[in-house]
Amino acid sequence: MTLHLTHPAELVESVGRTIGTTGPYKVLQDQVNLFAEATGDFQWIHTDPDRAADGPFGGTVAHGYLTLSLAPSILAEALTVDGVDAALNYGLNKVRFPAPLPVGSVLRATVALTAAEQKPAGVEAVFRLTYEIDGGPRPVCVADVVVLYT
Repeated sequence: MTLHLTHPAELVESVGRTIGTTGPYKVLQDQVNLFAEATGDFQWIHTDPDRAADGPFGGTVAHGYLTLSLAPSILAEALTVDGVDAALNYGLNKVRFPAPLPVGSVLRATVALTAAEQKPAGVEAVFRLTYEIDGGPRPVCVADVVVLYT
């Protein structure tokens, strides 16, 4: 489900609101391998299914930063804001990876608007993204993502 706002100022009025939860997204080994290629992080726990089968998680797990890198697509699925020239990734306030993301898991993310403020350059909004997997006891990632709407 996507929340549609007609102007960035509506974000200020929506603080404290849960924006929505994304549809299911399956994390595949090919995606993890491509991320390893892009970042140079070839740690076996991510890229070697045979060795990882005997590892601490019983198989490969996605990179934490791969999980985090899904933030723009998660936000785009949960929210559209008209009347902006750009939505700029402005930074992160806090990021945690409380649990591993096993490859092959089905991931969903819930987006909540925790802060929004009119600034000279536009509206600065902070979204709490909570990434969870089906059947997982804890989130695999919780991130406070800052976006500047100009």
